[in-house]
Amino acid sequence: MVRPEDIKGWIESNLVGAQVEISGDGHHFEAEIVCADFSGKNRVQQHQMVYGALGDRMKAEIHALSMRTLTPEEKAAL
Repeated sequence: MVRPEDIKGWIESNLVGAQVEISGDGHHFEAEIVCADFSGKNRVQQHQMVYGALGDRMKAEIHALSMRTLTPEEKAAL
């Protein structure tokens, strides 16, 4: 079973400098991902970056992932 810590590690190892918070029950997960590399990209592009970081795990191991992606500037403005 996939743990929130696993997803956090996979994202952080593939999106350098990302700050990741994950919660979930092993099947459904929620993520907040803050990454400077998101700057200048729209939400779809940002989500594609996260899916790319997770690779094939999104097809097999992770059944549902709801995510909020932010640049550091967007996070600071909250």
